Amino acid sequence: MERLFDKVKEKVKDGVEELLEGEKATQHAVQEHTNLGGGNRYSSFAPQSSGQVKWHVDGASYFWAVSMALEQAQESIYILDWWLSPELYLRRPPARNEQYRLDNMLKAAAERGVSVRVIVYKEVPQALTLDSAHTKHALEGLHPNIKVFRHPDHIPSGVDLRAELESSFKNMSLRTFDLAKVSKDALKALYGTSDDMVLYWAHHEKLLIVDRKIAFMGGLDLCFGRWDTNSHPIADAHPENLEAIIFPGQDYNNARIYDFEDVEKWENNKLDRTKSSRMGWSDISISLVGPIVNSLIIHFTDRWNYIYNQKYIAKDGSKYQPIHRQGIIHQGERFLGGLNEQFHHGMHRLMQRGGSRQAGSAFIQLTRSASPWSSGHPTEHSIANAYVDAITNARHFVYIENQFFITATSDKQKPVSNKIGRAIVDRIVRAHQAGEDFHIIVVIPAVPGFAGDLKSDGSLGTRAIMEFQYNSICRGGHSILEAIKAAGVDDPHQYINFFNLRNYDRINTSAAMGRVERESGVRYETARRQFDDHVERGYDGYVPYTEYGKDESQYRKYQAAAKRLGDDKSLDSVAACYMEGGPDLHSIPWPGDDPESELDAFVSEELYIHTKVLIADDHLVICGSANLNDRSQLGDHDSEIAVVIEDPTPVESSMAGRPYTASAFATSLRRQLFRKHLGLLPHQQPDRPDANWTPVDRDHPNQYDWGSPADQLVRDPLDPRFLDLWRGTARRNTEVFRKVFHPVPDDSVRTWGDYEKFFSRHFINPGTKPDDEAAARKAGKVDYGHVVREEFPGGVREVKDWLSRVRGTLVEMPLNFLVDVKDLAKEGLTLNSFTDEIYT
Repeated sequence: MERLFDKVKEKVKDGVEELLEGEKATQHAVQEHTNLGGGNRYSSFAPQSSGQVKWHVDGASYFWAVSMALEQAQESIYILDWWLSPELYLRRPPARNEQYRLDNMLKAAAERGVSVRVIVYKEVPQALTLDSAHTKHALEGLHPNIKVFRHPDHIPSGVDLRAELESSFKNMSLRTFDLAKVSKDALKALYGTSDDMVLYWAHHEKLLIVDRKIAFMGGLDLCFGRWDTNSHPIADAHPENLEAIIFPGQDYNNARIYDFEDVEKWENNKLDRTKSSRMGWSDISISLVGPIVNSLIIHFTDRWNYIYNQKYIAKDGSKYQPIHRQGIIHQGERFLGGLNEQFHHGMHRLMQRGGSRQAGSAFIQLTRSASPWSSGHPTEHSIANAYVDAITNARHFVYIENQFFITATSDKQKPVSNKIGRAIVDRIVRAHQAGEDFHIIVVIPAVPGFAGDLKSDGSLGTRAIMEFQYNSICRGGHSILEAIKAAGVDDPHQYINFFNLRNYDRINTSAAMGRVERESGVRYETARRQFDDHVERGYDGYVPYTEYGKDESQYRKYQAAAKRLGDDKSLDSVAACYMEGGPDLHSIPWPGDDPESELDAFVSEELYIHTKVLIADDHLVICGSANLNDRSQLGDHDSEIAVVIEDPTPVESSMAGRPYTASAFATSLRRQLFRKHLGLLPHQQPDRPDANWTPVDRDHPNQYDWGSPADQLVRDPLDPRFLDLWRGTARRNTEVFRKVFHPVPDDSVRTWGDYEKFFSRHFINPGTKPDDEAAARKAGKVDYGHVVREEFPGGVREVKDWLSRVRGTLVEMPLNFLVDVKDLAKEGLTLNSFTDEIYT
C-alpha cells in the first residue's frame, strides 16, 4: 500500500509539473502569435493542458447546452463552422421555442453588447448547397455587433472552360456525380487559387466559445439536419396538431432522397413527410471549461486574424477588426492560479484517502489539421499523430465511430496516404503474437454519401468513397483484413469488426389525417408547409384562429379542424419501441377502417453516423471534427480540430474478465454509446432535458447510472458475453431489416444483377416521372424506404412480428456488398486524379 501511495503521489506531482509547464507554454504561444508545434506532444501547436469536459451524445442534448451558454453570454461569442443555419432551432418543438432559434439568440446577445464573431466555410456554390452568403447576410443584418467571415475566396478562372462548367453543373441533382466528371482543368478553374494553391479543401471545424470561458466542439455544426434525440425518430407527421412538429421546413431532411437546396427558403424542401422518412443523425460533441479553453481561443483568434489580414483588411478595414489577444494571458493566469490551488488540495485529499481521487480536471491536448491555405502556418497533422499514437499504445481495446473510414496499410494504396490503417494492423498482429486479449470495433455509415439508388449515375461520388473504404477494410490486396491475414492471423474478425446503424419508424398517416383533411378542405402537407413558413418568419404558434378571417390561412383551417376532431390514439413516432422499456409494437393502435394501411406507414433508413470519436482502453478519448480519411488527417487538406482527453477520475471496471481501473469520462461515454446502439437506453423525449443537456461545470457533470442492469451488460468490452450481445443484436437487426425493407448495401448483393433483384425491382426511386411512377405502382413497386409487401403474405401483423425483434440501431456492415463487381466506382467512367484525391 505504501509503494502504491508513493507511486500515486509521484504521478500527481509529475502531473502538476507537466500541467504547469503546459500552461507556461500556452502563454508563450499567445505572446509569439505563431505555430510552436515542435516540442509539444503529437507535434501540436498547443501544449498539453487541462480542464473539465462533458460529453453530449446527439444533437438534442448538445444544442440545448449551447442554448444555455448563449443565453448567458455577456462578452463574446466565437463560432467556427463548416455550415451554419441561422434558422436552426436549438430547442424543440419550434412552436414553443421561438426565442431559442439561433439567429434570435445571437441577435439578443448582440443587443446585450456581446461581440459575435463567426467564421464559416465559403463553398463553391456549384458543388455544395451550404449558402454561406445567406448565413453572412442573415446574421450581419441582425445587429452591428455580429460579424461573419467567409473563407476561402474561390475566384474562377479560365474563360474558355465556361461552357464545360455550365454543361457539367446544369440540372444536377447530386453534386458529386457532375463534380466527378468535370476535367481537372475545369475544376481548378472553378475552385480558383491562392498563393498558387488550388482551393479544393474545406474549413471543417466545429467550435463555439462563449465569454472566453466555455467551449463547445465536436462533430455537430450549427445547421439543419443535425438535431436529433438518442432514439432517432425518423417520422414527424402530426395530423392532430401541427404545432407538435419537431423538424420544421428544411430541417426535415433525407439527403438520400433529396439533398438540401435553396436552404434560405424553408418551403423549398421537396420531401413529403406523409410519404418519406427523414434520415437520423448520430453524432457527439463536448463542452469544456478550464485552461484548455485558452488553446481554443488562440486557435480561433489566429484563424480570425489570418483571414482578416488576408481578405478583409484591404476592402473592409473599417467594418471588421482583428481580435486583440489582451486578456488571454491574464485569464490563463487566473485559471492557472485556481488550478494550482485545486491540485494542491487534490493532492492533500489523495494523501488522506490513500490513493483515491474525486472527479476533477482532465488532461486535455488540442490537436489540429492546418496548413498555409487554411491558417497561414506550415502544415500540421497532429490529429493523425494522436490517432496513430492512441492505437499503437492501446493495451486492450479501441472503439472508433466515424463518418468515414479511408486509410492505408502501405504506400501501395495510393492515392490514400494516411497510415492509421497500418497502426491498426501492427497493433493487432502484436496482440496475436503475444496472445493478448485485444479488440477493435469500428462503427461507420452503411452509405457514406447521400445516394438512395447506388446504381444511378448520380451516385458515382458515393460509390467512389465506398470503394476506397472497402479497399481500406477488406479488398484490393492491401486492406486491413488482408494485411492482418497475411501476417499469420487466420481470423482477423477475432480482433476487429465493422458495423453500421439503421432504424425504422411509422409515419402517422392514420385515419385522423384523412378526417381532418376532409373537414378542413386542406391537405396535411399544404397546411404543414404554411406552418413552416410561419415558423420561418418568427410566428410563435399561439395566436388564436378566431383572430383571422375564415379563409386567411390554410394552416389555421387545418389546425382548427384537428382540434375539433381530436383524440386520435395513434402515435406520431414508434421509435420508443426499440429502446429500453419501450412499448410493444403490437400494442400501439392504428385507428381507421383499413388496418392494412398501417403496413405502408412503416419506413426505414440508415442512421447516418457523423461522429468523429476514438476511445482507447476506457482511458483515452479523441473527439473533434476530423474524419478518418486523408481529407481530415493529412493537415494540408480540410482544416480540423480535435482534443485528446485523459481523465484521471478512476472507475472500477473490468477488462477481459479481470478487475480494471478505468477513466470515468472515457468509460461513461463508451458505455452510453454502446447502450444507445443496443437499445439499452430509454427513449428520449425532445422537450425533457436531463443533466446531460446542460453545459459542463462542477455542479452538472455527466449523469450516468453506474451499476444499473443495462450498464452491467456493456461494462466489459472484451467479455465474451458482451461480444455475443453486440454481435447477436447486430445480426438479428440486420436480418429483420433485410426481410422487411430490403435496404442496400447488403451482403446478399454481390453483383449488379443481385442489386436489381434485391432492391431495384421493389422500389420507386425519388424523382421518378409521374407516368413512370404510376406504372411502377401498378407493377407492385413501393416508395423507397417502405416495406416490401411481397415478403409478407400475413400482412401488417407479420411485419410487426419481425420489427418487434429489433433492439437499438446496430447492424452488421456488409463487407461482401458488390464484391464481385470489378470496379465499383469507375465502371464506364474514368475519374481524373483530382476526383480520386477529393474522395479520400
